Amino acid sequence: MPSASHVIALDQGTSSTRAILFDADRKPVAQAKSELRQIYPRPGWVEHDPEEIWQASVTVLRQTLNEGGVTPADIAGIGITNQRETVVLWDQDTGKPIHNAIVWQDRRTADACADFKKAGHEPAIRAKTGLLLDPYFSATKIAWLLDTVDGARAAAEQGKLAAGTMDCFVLWRLTGGAVHATDATNASRTMLFDIHRQCWDKDLCALFDIPLSLLPEVRDCAAEFGTTAPDLLGGTVAIRGIAGDQQAATIGQACFEPGSIKSTYGTGCFVLTNTGPTALESENKLLTTVAYRLAGQTTYAIEGSIFVAGAAIQWLRDGLGLIGSAAESADLFKQAAPESGVYMVPAFTGLGAPYWDSGARGAILGLTRGSGPAEIVRATIESVAYQTRDLFVAMAADGAATPATVRVDGGMAANDEFLQFLADILDIPVERPPITETTVLGAAYLAGMQSDLYPTPSEMAVAWHCEARFDPAMDATERARRYTGWQDAVQRVRTAD
Repeated sequence: MPSASHVIALDQGTSSTRAILFDADRKPVAQAKSELRQIYPRPGWVEHDPEEIWQASVTVLRQTLNEGGVTPADIAGIGITNQRETVVLWDQDTGKPIHNAIVWQDRRTADACADFKKAGHEPAIRAKTGLLLDPYFSATKIAWLLDTVDGARAAAEQGKLAAGTMDCFVLWRLTGGAVHATDATNASRTMLFDIHRQCWDKDLCALFDIPLSLLPEVRDCAAEFGTTAPDLLGGTVAIRGIAGDQQAATIGQACFEPGSIKSTYGTGCFVLTNTGPTALESENKLLTTVAYRLAGQTTYAIEGSIFVAGAAIQWLRDGLGLIGSAAESADLFKQAAPESGVYMVPAFTGLGAPYWDSGARGAILGLTRGSGPAEIVRATIESVAYQTRDLFVAMAADGAATPATVRVDGGMAANDEFLQFLADILDIPVERPPITETTVLGAAYLAGMQSDLYPTPSEMAVAWHCEARFDPAMDATERARRYTGWQDAVQRVRTAD
């Protein structure tokens, strides 16, 4: 075992940036968090300030080291996990971004995606990347930046710019500009990466008019990604793991066996089913993606992506002022009349899988004079469970076997009322682990595995255990009635077939 006894996981998420220090037994011992400002320049546009993200990353790393009472010499490695698809372009000489980062939720390139679809490019894109032609992914965001920011395209063609997802930008800054790299999971979400050949695709880059010189080197999820600049943390620390947030959660949930499935409830909701070495193509608008790449071996997954989950709870708090905190939502859920018939479709930035309807917008339906804040809160929470069932229905249509259980994590997984309703609507037992922040745990696993501090994936799979289990208790007729009501609500906000 190495002399260094800890790892730090840096989680650069959509709503916050945080760091957690884990000991040799994979237990969290210190952490720090910084909320991330959301920028909405226009309806459907979402941006982040990359400099704010960078400063927060350094701050939470330093705070975690101080709180844990450790030095850089005690750290075997740093693992990074990040909001996927969000992209930033920066100057290679100064490291300064040329524009705000465009967030995965952003829909500004919907028209461009529609034009590519009309031109018949989606089948070829899907065959190589496993993705649908949608603004959600990074390629059209990068193209928009190159075409919109003054001088950006000329600078890119001269090799003066770098592009990447947030892990890539943070890594560049952490290493003082020495390393321009990402991992296979983040690369697989750009719509520029051939997931079968595991390399950037020249034809896709040409289609979107993106110079290959912008893009980072792609490495395994557990790999040597360089070391931090000495002045940042008071000494150098090796960076030894990177994975996009949902793949990191898959690792944190120890879903290493084909058929194992996890559902993460953060800003959005993401369901991943491990498909092993086979990249299965969905016939029901799910995504084929890289689950992880370890020791040069790629494991794939089928993924369903929901744009709005925890973000809807934030909206109840910040947009409507119906709750003072996310914790209050569980109390209001219990106070609401369960038979109210109120449905909330949280299509604030369109609908994700399995609809992929960029033009859909949110709505609250079924309101009566008896409807109040509690009913709206309950409908909002229930909407996340209904959207999850949409994904499971699509997976079943693709031939996936009904899982024995579903492992859940993320902020909403702390809400017992939500998890019971989820089990009821899915008609599948729901299992919650002791640590629900499995995204950051997965990043720690990667750094720990690469450092020989943590056990192998098979050993971690055996060690996983359930902290709380929620078994279905809803009558089948009632389940069908409620889900039919949800399907009707969704159809009322749809703009595309």
